[in-house]
Parts: sequence; structure tokens; C-alpha cells
Amino acid sequence: MAAAGGLRGHSVCSVTCPGDNGAVDIVTRGFVGRRQGRDPRIPPGQYLERDFPVLSAGPTPRVRQEDWRLDVSTPDGEVTTLGWSDLMALPVQDLTTDIHCVTKWSKLDTTWRAVSVDAVLEAVGAAETDAAFVLVHAEGGYTTNLPLADLRDGRGWVAVGYDGAPLTPEHGGPVRLLVPHLYLWKSAKWLSGLELRREDHPGFWEQLGYHAYGDPWREQRYVGD
Repeated sequence: MAAAGGLRGHSVCSVTCPGDNGAVDIVTRGFVGRRQGRDPRIPPGQYLERDFPVLSAGPTPRVRQEDWRLDVSTPDGEVTTLGWSDLMALPVQDLTTDIHCVTKWSKLDTTWRAVSVDAVLEAVGAAETDAAFVLVHAEGGYTTNLPLADLRDGRGWVAVGYDGAPLTPEHGGPVRLLVPHLYLWKSAKWLSGLELRREDHPGFWEQLGYHAYGDPWREQRYVGD
């Protein structure tokens, strides 16, 4: 994994938070927002957010659609690469979902254009695999880990649009991962790779004390939660 100083423009609501001097600014437990009306779709410890905060520091990667690549690797080391046109040839769907950031805001009824991870795995011949985990890679060296089951059966998405428009760089464009049932740091911005693994391996924030899984309904923010 790249050193923290090499990670670019990410946040815990997306990917990482390097400071201007290359040091990583860890979001503390005291980072909270203003509570608003309680909705049963809002997990414990979260508050309703009307906007879509971008909690990033450092430069935002600017990847052109025509330059974007996704490397999907199997546990045996076979790598298949998809480009933008390959991704757009797969079924693109519209979905509406709620999202939850570990910094305690939740946004309801967000709308996305996305390709299911199921379709991506099928396209690269990896739908049948003995892998149990995925190490997600993003521009700048960021990683985050997930059980493969959490990306299957319509639970994980490769998003290309938000709110009726192409996905902007600030929100991870041209392509980001979207795993709405987990805290948003698992939905890596600027997606560049899916590494299928037989064994779990902690990602960037997970190595710095964040929970390995990140279920908002169980408030799994940190190790031990």
C-alpha cells in the first residue's frame, strides 16, 4: 500500500484525509453534526444532512473518462482490465438509496447511475470464484477491505452518475464504488481496482483503527465497536 503522504484528496466519507504536509488528519470521535428530525432510516448516532459534504484535504484527482481503468484481479493473480467503454457496455441502472458517513451524517434518497458489481465480475469472468474478500483500490494508493458477499446480489455498485449528472471529481468521478449499507468510507472514490482475495487484508483506514466492516446500524466506526 502507498504511504500516507502519497494518498490524494480523500476523506473518511470516501477515502482518506492527508493534510497539506502529507500527514494524515484522523477524524476524531468528537466530530459530530447538528441533529435534526429523527427518521427511522437514520442509523443510531447519525444526523440528517441535506447537502452532500465533501470532507477532503489535498488535491482531488482529475481522471478523464477515456483514461479511466479498472483492474480486477483473481486470487491466483490473473488481471482483467476494463476501460470506460467496457463499463458502459454493461447494464447501467438507476438506483435510489440512503448513505451514511462515519463522521455521523446521513443523506436520504440519493440517486445514482451505476453498474452492479455482479455485472462487472461476470464481464471479467470472475463471477465464479473461491475468493471471500475484496481489497478495493483507488487513485492515489488508497485501499479499503470488504467481504465479497457485501458486493454481490445488488449490494455493491460501480457508480458513474449522481443526481442526474455525471459523477464529479469531488464525489469520486468518473467512477466510484458505492456500498450504501456500510459506512461511506467503504465506498471508495476514484475506483481503480478490485482485488479478489481468499483472506482478508485491512485497508488504509482499517489499519489506522477504523472498523473492519463498518455497519452503520451497529455503529461500527472503530475497532472494538
